[in-house]
Amino acid sequence: MRIGIIGAGAMARALGGGWAAAGHEVVIGARSRVAADELAASIGHGARGESIGAAAEFGAVVLLALPVSALDEVLGEIGGSLAGRTVIDCTNAFLPDAAAPEGVLAFVLSEDAVAARIAATVPDAHVVKAFNVCAAEVWESESRVFENSRLAVPICGDNADAVRQVAVLAEDLELQPISAGGLHRAKYLEATSVFTVGLWFAGADARAIFPPLAAAFAVAD
Repeated sequence: MRIGIIGAGAMARALGGGWAAAGHEVVIGARSRVAADELAASIGHGARGESIGAAAEFGAVVLLALPVSALDEVLGEIGGSLAGRTVIDCTNAFLPDAAAPEGVLAFVLSEDAVAARIAATVPDAHVVKAFNVCAAEVWESESRVFENSRLAVPICGDNADAVRQVAVLAEDLELQPISAGGLHRAKYLEATSVFTVGLWFAGADARAIFPPLAAAFAVAD
């Protein structure tokens, strides 16, 4: 699969490196061509650096691995190139929680629905929310099974073919894709991320608040 990655930071390295190693064609696009070339060289497996526009044109799938603050400018530049393409949004709009007690590192969202904004900005693209719950270091790690369960990737999107593409890409990273509903549900995925990451930074085990599937139950009202 041809994958264009917009950004040259930790998420671009983690996901792009895994996909290149799995045999996908990867092009890194960044404002700095030097940064794009350096990241591509470190990834290897035939990855190469290009401009942002060239990476967007190249990818049948395009990963937005950017700070949320850069999205408007970048999408204004490449939006027309994304028509008909699967666009993966792995971003998180995190800000420090100024109301947290002194000494506690916690986060809030600077906006409630980044994926929805991206979809409204590039309405002809097939936007999929995925890979936003865990830090880049988790995706880059070789560890994939925890407490006998494979690490999962919730996926939100409206286009079935695009969701299937992203599910395949998750499987290629030895992750378990989970269909989490339409793109309107991505805001809940973004909220889950800010909440659980805050728990981890506070030293709490976010996994401990959820029972395993075998022990989970509920009665419909």
